[in-house]
Amino acid sequence: MQIAPFKLEQYFAKHEFTAKYMLSSSDCDGFPMEQILQYATAEELELWNNLTLGYTEGLGSPFLREAICRFYSNAKPENVLVASPGELSFILMNVLMSGKEKPHAVVVSPAYQSLYQVLESLNCDISYWKPREADTSADCGSACGKRGECSAAWNYDVADLRKLVREDTGLIVINFPHNPTGAYLTPGQLNEIVEIARSCGAYLYSDEMYRELIIKDGVEALPPVSDIYEKGISLWGTAKSFGMAGLRTGWFVSQDRALLKEIHSFKDYLSICSSAPSEVLTTIALNHAEKFIGSNIEKIKENVAFFKEAVEAGKLPFVEAFAEPVAGSVAFVEINPSKAAYLLDFEPRTALEFSDAIVEKYGIMTIPATMFETDGNYLRIGFGRENFKEVLEKLYKK
Repeated sequence: MQIAPFKLEQYFAKHEFTAKYMLSSSDCDGFPMEQILQYATAEELELWNNLTLGYTEGLGSPFLREAICRFYSNAKPENVLVASPGELSFILMNVLMSGKEKPHAVVVSPAYQSLYQVLESLNCDISYWKPREADTSADCGSACGKRGECSAAWNYDVADLRKLVREDTGLIVINFPHNPTGAYLTPGQLNEIVEIARSCGAYLYSDEMYRELIIKDGVEALPPVSDIYEKGISLWGTAKSFGMAGLRTGWFVSQDRALLKEIHSFKDYLSICSSAPSEVLTTIALNHAEKFIGSNIEKIKENVAFFKEAVEAGKLPFVEAFAEPVAGSVAFVEINPSKAAYLLDFEPRTALEFSDAIVEKYGIMTIPATMFETDGNYLRIGFGRENFKEVLEKLYKK
């Protein structure tokens, strides 16, 4: 199996641990161990203090799978499989699509590279569900005040997805809250997607890593796909919603136990089981989820509002358009790189040139659209860091 280099992760590897400031991260600030354990009950602390560093169960420890089930309406421990999110995604695509002659899949786009690159390496025929152009008759909600022509208004129309699905479609891949745009669906739209998948018998893989991070007021949360579709697979974990990326814990939930069994069998060739400390800490996080997720939501909301005010006040003249994220911790911001010349000694021509120059001169990391294999001058901006305001002010036009 040959697979293309992971552009986004290689860009992170180049800058993430040397850059002083992160405007690019999709995760929130990591919670310190001391704070996590402060929330633990006596029973949870006993579990932690008596922990031995041996192997854990391949499916995930029973106490962890029980904690996970409380976030799903019809899941039992046997509907849950624990592993790192990337590992689960890689295995799922191999189990479902490997060995078939040119299998067809539909994938939301732009997307985190693993959601389509593994399928490409398996010689799948992929159709990409892309956002529509903005409605020219209505305000897109962008901070720039443009109407319609603003390319930062992200609208994933289910009618477009329906046109892409074929009789031989085996897999549909979605990701809402969406990385990198911050777009979201309504429950009605999600139900339509389920019916589209059911009509051709396709599996519906839903990357729900940003679940619970609802940023705009009045927005109704989506149910997990695994709750509403018999061939749905829901992915969640600790990295985004909880601010605990270092645990490397994720899980699949599905009504299809036979599929989970196949994935578990494949997993035996990879990690075998999860880290024992991570499983205990993840259990504590789930049992006290409102404390961790709630503080992350407030931080993201505050930073989004600060960014919007800065754009409207003209303090970031290189920002052409900014559609506030509906949910999640990121947004895809349209820029005019040449208008950033006041920060640099030259006029950048592309978002990539801007990002490279900004990280070199100011130690501020941003992610250009090319890392999502997307055309246009966009930056993915992350709103989950405590020092967001301090970092942003370094880019102000004085």
